[in-house]
Amino acid sequence: MKFTPQAIPEVILIEPRIHGDHRGYFAETFRQDLFEEATGYAVNFIQDNESKSIRGVLRGLHFQTPPHAQSKLVRVTQGCVLDVAVDIRAGSPTFGQHVAVELSEENKHQLFVPRGFAHGFVVLSETATFCYKVDAYYSPECDRGLAFDDATLDINWLLPEHELRLSDKDRQQPTLNQLETAFSYNKNYYHD
Repeated sequence: MKFTPQAIPEVILIEPRIHGDHRGYFAETFRQDLFEEATGYAVNFIQDNESKSIRGVLRGLHFQTPPHAQSKLVRVTQGCVLDVAVDIRAGSPTFGQHVAVELSEENKHQLFVPRGFAHGFVVLSETATFCYKVDAYYSPECDRGLAFDDATLDINWLLPEHELRLSDKDRQQPTLNQLETAFSYNKNYYHD
């Protein structure tokens, strides 16, 4: 596996090694020891989730506040998405900046999104199956969001706005300036 820190170094792109021949392929999609050695993060993933969506569906930008904050390891098993992580850690030198990467069944890339980041994706293919691991259970009391179209974030979702399909909840999220962040850049959520 190849682990590559992104423009915001806490967000890490993971490229599994693909072993293939005329019969198909094999790949390790997660290995705790390699993950911890390469990233320095001690993460205990406790749940796997999966969603299927049609082209233009935009899910996000979502996060959970402490004490149920989540980190995510995300990938696409069918189709293609643009995956986005936004730094919402108060005091961070990259506060309000984002990382955007294409995840697809072809490239088999994964993105590690740590706590303190809002996360979302938009489906670029006709359909996409999105899979992710989390290190905390869903908590309705801690469920929060950030406006996908906040001009200060300057996110290019790669599709015209009239093609985007969002839930009512995601259309009504606060902007970054309205957000009361529960995350601090100096708070260490992972390292022992």
